[in-house]
Amino acid sequence: MDQEILNSYSRLNDLNVSRETFLDFENYISLILEKNKKINIIGQNTASKNAIIERHIIDSAQIIDFVDLNCSTTTDLGSGAGLPGIIVAIILKNMKNKMNVHLYEKSYHKSHFLKEVSEKLNLNTKVFQKNIFEIKNLETGTIMSRAFKPMPVVLDLVYENFSKYKNLIFFMGKSGKKIFENSKKKWNLEYIEKKSLTSKDSFLINIKKIKKKIKREIEKN
Repeated sequence: MDQEILNSYSRLNDLNVSRETFLDFENYISLILEKNKKINIIGQNTASKNAIIERHIIDSAQIIDFVDLNCSTTTDLGSGAGLPGIIVAIILKNMKNKMNVHLYEKSYHKSHFLKEVSEKLNLNTKVFQKNIFEIKNLETGTIMSRAFKPMPVVLDLVYENFSKYKNLIFFMGKSGKKIFENSKKKWNLEYIEKKSLTSKDSFLINIKKIKKKIKREIEKN
């Protein structure tokens, strides 16, 4: 394999990511760049190959240690271009893990792109062109939320619309600490944090349990 490719993904060396995975990442990037010429799959400010690797691929891949690998499904909320859902599906394929990745994306064009990528890269995914807020009694293993909706909105969504899940992963940015602390005023959360590989100001949160605080608990805060 080209040393330049290996170097591009060197920050993933400590994770459970094989070298074969990097070739799928490269093919995925080519598909994004090609489609982005026609429709806005990702923002133009991160539409170069290097930016996609740094800002999207590595950032998305770092959650694999939080994904419950013993479940039959994992769910990506508002998948967009497939970040992190497609990335996780690529890693799972190369791990020989048969888990199905559910990608929820209400945009027709982005949903079509997700199906196209899944087919070309032979990924075990299922694309739902639906508004996930309108679907109840959802069941899954891990839930992933990256650049979808604000944390308070996603916590409400998971609490109301998912009847069964294992854990919920958030990607938190520069203002994430304040948002997270405010969310804890309303929710009792069982969680662990992990520093981001791609930004010193960012971090990941892996939430195992979500329980709404009763009114008097909220008033104390």
